[in-house]
Amino acid sequence: MVEFIEGKRPVNEALRNGVPVRRMYVAEGLRKDKVVNEITRRAHKMGISVKQVSRAELDKRSERGSHQGIMLETESFQYSSAKEIFIAAKKRAEANDGCALIVVLDHITDAGNLGAIARSAEVVGASGILIPANRSVRVTAATYKSSAGAIAHIPVARVAGIPQTIDELKENDFWVAGASEKAADSIWDSNMAGKIALVMGSEGEGLARLTQERCDFLVGLPQAGSIGSLNVAQAATACMYEWMRQCTKGRN
Repeated sequence: MVEFIEGKRPVNEALRNGVPVRRMYVAEGLRKDKVVNEITRRAHKMGISVKQVSRAELDKRSERGSHQGIMLETESFQYSSAKEIFIAAKKRAEANDGCALIVVLDHITDAGNLGAIARSAEVVGASGILIPANRSVRVTAATYKSSAGAIAHIPVARVAGIPQTIDELKENDFWVAGASEKAADSIWDSNMAGKIALVMGSEGEGLARLTQERCDFLVGLPQAGSIGSLNVAQAATACMYEWMRQCTKGRN
């Protein structure tokens, strides 16, 4: 899906974070605007087509009326298939003493959370991220920003349904761990080494009932404070690092 990014600062951040861009639109008569000129020079260096248009044309494309005379038209994000991620995970396991990680997001709705999770997933060496095709976040410019560009370096696949996808993961020899506040066991006491599919629930509801029933086991994060719980991106990061720690410990 094509997305338009408008305004000097958002456009500058999009270029810095590696958002794939189709072309840049700049309003006629902005030759004396130093910021726009700097952004335009950066776009030319990156090989991005820059088109001079009337302010009226930008007004038509603008959703918020805040384009400030500059706008980007982005390329659609190139999603992978679940099969491609499974194959990548198999290769990772063969080269990593049987350890591989796939992150499954059960109807996450915030693009910032997806980006933060993608950043951590890329850092720990996860093979990919699976998200539902419906009623779920998609990759947007906000995802590139919150992932610091990492979303461009880790495969993301959209799947028809999470329960069915969990069954496919099991068929591909993954143990499926669902992160839940209701888990009886701490993730520290659970076996997270090996081929693991980590399932994270939505921001408000957590794991859906059918998703939770499909998981092989549930894991929770230890808590010493008094607040309710971590943000889903923070919790996902902690869980991913525990997978990484246990896999690394097994090689020592």
